[in-house]
Amino acid sequence: MTTTSLQELYVEQLQDLYDAEQQIIKALPKMIDAAQAEELRDGLSEHLEVTKQQAARIEKICQDLGEKPQKEKCKGMEGVLKEGGDLVKDVENPEVRDAAIIAAAQRVEHYEMAGYGTARTYATLLGYDDAASALEQTLEEEKEADATLSGLAGKLNVEALDEDTAGTSATHESKRPSSKREMPKSGRGKHAA
Repeated sequence: MTTTSLQELYVEQLQDLYDAEQQIIKALPKMIDAAQAEELRDGLSEHLEVTKQQAARIEKICQDLGEKPQKEKCKGMEGVLKEGGDLVKDVENPEVRDAAIIAAAQRVEHYEMAGYGTARTYATLLGYDDAASALEQTLEEEKEADATLSGLAGKLNVEALDEDTAGTSATHESKRPSSKREMPKSGRGKHAA
């Protein structure tokens, strides 16, 4: 089917996001089970509940449009989740696995933020103010989840580094930049994974 209008593109974006949320709902319990740090498990569990609410919002928006939410397959999310799942599966060290889970989860959040920002803009342009508001709420929740993950990364990535270097000899110890490991003050993200 060829998309010929912004309205059709908007509906396709909603359906794509709905499928993405369904994939995330299936993937998060595996990430929760694989996580070692209690605060990471708690954060992912909380976001699982939020994700279910987000999917319900899309169902409502689609219902208001007279459309079904289940039509599009979100191939992008499928790829992001597969890559993240493969990464997590390949890491044996629990602290490093937590760092991998955070990295994978942040990729998911950034993908969602791009999608929700686009859908919200289309809703606004098309005059669907209630839908735009609901999509903005979801976008803010995704930003909050990303910020939470960044905060966890600031702690758990350092723990992964400490665990990774715990068995290092004194010779290798002297090659490390500092015995006090902190996140860099410069660079792109404050604590990004």
